Amino acid sequence: MTKMSRRTFTLTALAGAGLTAGCGNGIGSPGSAVIDNRVDATMNYLYATYPNTRDLASKSVGQLVMPLITEAGFGFGGGYGRGALRVSGTTVDYYSAAKGSFGLQIGAQQFAHVLFFMTDDALQRFRRSSGWAAGADVEYVISDRADNLRAETTTSTAPVVALIFGQAGLMVGATLEGVKYTRIIP
Repeated sequence: MTKMSRRTFTLTALAGAGLTAGCGNGIGSPGSAVIDNRVDATMNYLYATYPNTRDLASKSVGQLVMPLITEAGFGFGGGYGRGALRVSGTTVDYYSAAKGSFGLQIGAQQFAHVLFFMTDDALQRFRRSSGWAAGADVEYVISDRADNLRAETTTSTAPVVALIFGQAGLMVGATLEGVKYTRIIP
């Protein structure tokens, strides 16, 4: 009988999990209804907690709503969430967000994330791409108080405004990170 080391077992298990993760295609599953319900609840919370975001939403041509992104890190970090792209209040696509980071960090947190596309060009570039990483053309607004969010100051200069809210947990450190959005079938 051949003995298997813990390292070999762990690597085999991780490789097997990665291969079987792609087997479910989501057709016939209730995944889209679950995401839509979470998106509705997230937008209702956003509008109730930060009333100025209604004006931001009305000026935007579309919103990518990620109701829950979970991230953790200890040196290397990662995060994941699923959400929906809404145009004129209707879901047109579903997306996942995968986040990676490296640096001096420790902790875990969860938060909601909404991208407001302020121009048709920005929305079309996002939809046409096979995957999109948030970069320099995104204006980030991080707020834990309802009175500091002002839509007018950011919408005139940025084609995409990212709003992060509802943080829970603690993540400490300085990191280099990126987020990749990919279209999915829930």
